[in-house]
Amino acid sequence: MCYSAQIKADYKRYVRMFGAHMDIREFARLYWERAEGRLKAKIPKAMDDSFAAPQSEEEREIRRLIDQYNASQAKTLEEELFKQRARLVAAERTLQTKTTKAATESKRIATDKIDATLRRLDDIKRTESEPQDSRIFPGYYAPVLVVEDGQRVVKPMRYQCRIAGKPANYDFKYPGTYNARRDSLEGFWKSLFGYSHGLMLVDAFYENVARSKKEARTLAQGEKDENVVLEFRPNDGRQMLVACLWSKWSAPGEPDLLSFAAITDEPPEEVAAAGHDRCIVPIKEENVDAWLNSDPKNLDALYAILDDKERPYYEHRLAA
Repeated sequence: MCYSAQIKADYKRYVRMFGAHMDIREFARLYWERAEGRLKAKIPKAMDDSFAAPQSEEEREIRRLIDQYNASQAKTLEEELFKQRARLVAAERTLQTKTTKAATESKRIATDKIDATLRRLDDIKRTESEPQDSRIFPGYYAPVLVVEDGQRVVKPMRYQCRIAGKPANYDFKYPGTYNARRDSLEGFWKSLFGYSHGLMLVDAFYENVARSKKEARTLAQGEKDENVVLEFRPNDGRQMLVACLWSKWSAPGEPDLLSFAAITDEPPEEVAAAGHDRCIVPIKEENVDAWLNSDPKNLDALYAILDDKERPYYEHRLAA
């Protein structure tokens, strides 16, 4: 499962590379719903930052909504900071006269929360970009390239697909729907495969791997395994055009939801050797049109595109 990826979050990259146009209404709707508290949307900082220098009235409105949301978040974080600092002072006052388990634990929790809150405040104020700004997890939004009315369009979509017509609790019933296994494209994903295809620009992907598998060894008797997170990145630095399926979900009284899943397949040798059993599918640039303009009556051609995928060598390392 590709549980996390480092993406190209700037919609302008899609516009330049693919001659696409952005769906400004969908971007504006997403940011408005987040700013107004109608949607708890997780948007990577790099996607926000792509509107740092707005060029149109619509982009200026999105920038205003981003600033409104950040101001609200900063206020909430500052209130939390005040609360935890008061908690810390109270715990330290108690510990000056008597060491208790409750006061010791309260001091630890308050200290951890103060550190986390200060980091989040720094992220809001920070203007320099950092690698983690472009990283997405299930539930985060990312730009996705699709074809609509014969034109290439960039839309913001949530990385966890809720198929149209399904109930909202589908997200909890099927939490792994951020990935679409190739062997279930004509089963679980049959309403999208051949109908709603997209592409996401990815620099690297991350996987949870058992340490014993990474080290290719058998656990000793009584030994508990440990989870590690590995970063996989093409050794030639190429960007990957990751094959995706997407859906537009609507329901009475609920905001519309655009969401997507990345297709995964059997892993290449170096990914399997590192201990993971799945891998995203980067398609070749010459197959972009055929993938996005999919024909549900010719699934064999779509499988052929997935077979004819890019084949970089994936180097891996422990994720920071």
